[in-house]
Amino acid sequence: MIPNQHYGMTLPISEEIDIQKYRQTGEDFYSKVVRIADALKDTPDHFEAFKDTLRCMRFLPAGRVQNAMGSVRQTTAFNCFVSGHIEDSMDSIMLRATEAAETMRRGGGIGYDFSRLRPRGDLIKSLDSKSSGPVSFMGIYDAVCQTISSSGHRRGAQLATLRVDHPDIERFITCKHNEKSLTGFNVSVGITDNFMDCLQKKKPFALKYDGKVYEEIDPVALWDMIMRSTWDWAEPGCLFIDTINKMNNMWYAETIEATNPCGEQPLPPFGACLLGSFNLVKYVDDGRFNFEQFQRDIPVVVRSMDNVIDRTIYPLNAQRDEAYSKRRLGLGVTGLANAVELCGKPFATSTANRLTHKILKTLRDHCYEASADIAKEKGSFPLFDKEKYLAGNFVKTLSPWVQQKIERYGIRNSHLTSIAPTGTISLTADNVSSGIEPPFSHFYERTIQQFNGHQIERVEDYAYRQGIKGRTANEISAEEHVEVLSIASRYMDSAVSKTCNVGDDVSYESFKELYLTAWKKGCKGITTFRAAGKRYGILNEVTDDEPHAEACFIDPQTGQKTCE
Repeated sequence: MIPNQHYGMTLPISEEIDIQKYRQTGEDFYSKVVRIADALKDTPDHFEAFKDTLRCMRFLPAGRVQNAMGSVRQTTAFNCFVSGHIEDSMDSIMLRATEAAETMRRGGGIGYDFSRLRPRGDLIKSLDSKSSGPVSFMGIYDAVCQTISSSGHRRGAQLATLRVDHPDIERFITCKHNEKSLTGFNVSVGITDNFMDCLQKKKPFALKYDGKVYEEIDPVALWDMIMRSTWDWAEPGCLFIDTINKMNNMWYAETIEATNPCGEQPLPPFGACLLGSFNLVKYVDDGRFNFEQFQRDIPVVVRSMDNVIDRTIYPLNAQRDEAYSKRRLGLGVTGLANAVELCGKPFATSTANRLTHKILKTLRDHCYEASADIAKEKGSFPLFDKEKYLAGNFVKTLSPWVQQKIERYGIRNSHLTSIAPTGTISLTADNVSSGIEPPFSHFYERTIQQFNGHQIERVEDYAYRQGIKGRTANEISAEEHVEVLSIASRYMDSAVSKTCNVGDDVSYESFKELYLTAWKKGCKGITTFRAAGKRYGILNEVTDDEPHAEACFIDPQTGQKTCE
């Protein structure tokens, strides 16, 4: 254990959110920790080790895990799912809407692909009428989300995806050009390599459905429409769907068409994401990152999270069957920006990026090693095919000693790494910087959604309270944001949820180049946000008009620290 680590949180807002979202009635922090560790233990020693990671907050299970495991609540420990195929029939549309209602009722968010629905105006021969198109049917799912989320404490979360070659793609791109339409959805375009090739070569691009070409369009114009929309409205995001499938460990058994609502888990139909994050600030001791403790904790966590798969409930039998067949995990990090700066390395600079590489490589290799060790004991996931699995593009990036262990023992989990937004769990950990994001601000107001409205809380950044005043999200260049995203993407077998903030000084042409860069660097997706755009965020910067403890600033170029 790292010396002088305290147990639990110290900020009142952290305590408040933990009570509200993750504890049972009358439960204190320690009792919650014991409940979760006991529910996921294999042996008494494993219980004690996992309890220590939770009590010291070195590991933060996703909210659903904290809420559900060992609880009397009939909720799922999985945060998010992807819907089964929405086929082009009213029966299928309504069946998936019903399944969505049950999934959200149990606490899960959902991603959908609407590309199988015929375009607007297409003839429905059996009714002698015309289709209203995918965007109109999204309204059904939006209504379900609004209704279900209004009856509980968790705001519903949904992501809609449409392939870039669908004839209704232009209507989809603009479907949220106000603050009132489809508010239960995030939207992303499934970008294909063929589209990117046509874009770069400026050759006509075909919009098609069910094998029929509806029209050929100028890809440059379509790309500009996507870019203009996200420039103004922060949506749609871009999912590089062919990259996702090329890098998928289960390339031999599934095709991915959608992701969970935040984009860090590309999943097949009925796929589920089981998330948890290592709180990196807890591994910093006197300006040094404690890799030894990190490596000791990883196998403890992998074993615990693998047990969740067998010890939770599932909204649908199809989701259970999918989870059992592949045993996907999504283990990632939070507090990266705070951690590297507490190590004296300004976030997003070359020195910090080198440390980021080392941390995430350690996470990747030791997660896979731990899963292989569990496979030796408990068996590999049912759809494991050693020859095909080891031939996967991502698996071939693992360190040779890890690949050798998989070849010898197999592997328990098809996927192991993913970086989620971690906004809420990071806030419960005394407001460490979330995921791989820098702080939005050193102090800000946060809007917390409630079932009966919202409340606004003032929050201060973890590192700032330790005397480190590094750059904020808007002070880091868009190019630096994309570079951090690309580094993280190398080590995540699923994906990375990250918002690349774009300052007022970035031109529109430079903005467009960010997306091309992300694709060329192998990112699986990219989302951006401009404070000068038309969409409001949930975080609002405020002026620090109260006295504060001494704060220090790390010069991003020289690394020199000065205090005020």
